[in-house]
Amino acid sequence: MFNQEKFNKFLIENNVVGFKEEDIVLKSGRVSRWYANCRRLTDDAKITNQLVDFVIDFIEGKDFDYVYGVPAGVTKLGVAINLKLDGKLVIGREKPKEHGDAKDKYFIGPIEKGDKVIVIEDVTTTGGSLIDSLEKLKEVGVEIVCAVGLVNRVEKREDGLTVKQKLNEIGIDYFSMGNAFDLLPLEFLRNKPSEETKKHVEDYFRKYSIKEVELWKTK
Repeated sequence: MFNQEKFNKFLIENNVVGFKEEDIVLKSGRVSRWYANCRRLTDDAKITNQLVDFVIDFIEGKDFDYVYGVPAGVTKLGVAINLKLDGKLVIGREKPKEHGDAKDKYFIGPIEKGDKVIVIEDVTTTGGSLIDSLEKLKEVGVEIVCAVGLVNRVEKREDGLTVKQKLNEIGIDYFSMGNAFDLLPLEFLRNKPSEETKKHVEDYFRKYSIKEVELWKTK
């Protein structure tokens, strides 16, 4: 059974989220003073194995053939999960081939029409990479069971929708294993940023997120 408290602690102890005293530009183009970096979790075999167990517990009970990790951030994790579950080893190409049908152009491995797939990504911000992967999978004709984010920044897209809302519009369920509202207060207690950075993050959430400053009401 998935344990939310243990997973949050696992992310914090492995420095997945943190604050920066200078501006950082996210892949989405937004300028932030806090980050979420899940890639470090798959740099060590022991930590990767722990993460695999958390994911397997989280998706327990769902009917699927294998998981697909959005390239390139979750490619290694996807492979590790499928090895443990005896699932197909399907990975995405970072750059598509210039020719061929969709399953060869975008993917490496035995992907087939009708496969039941859970799609996993590392950090959800505006959903660009995730939606791109979902579109490519649909082009092959797989059945997308759901999409899962390891950490959800819980931000609104330029169209005013959250990623969860956007995916629901196209008939795909989205679930997050961890989210900014739970994780950042924990990191704030452990490693408080400067007042300038704290204010920058508060303003960032006020501008982009679905909640505001109550995030920082820590005991």
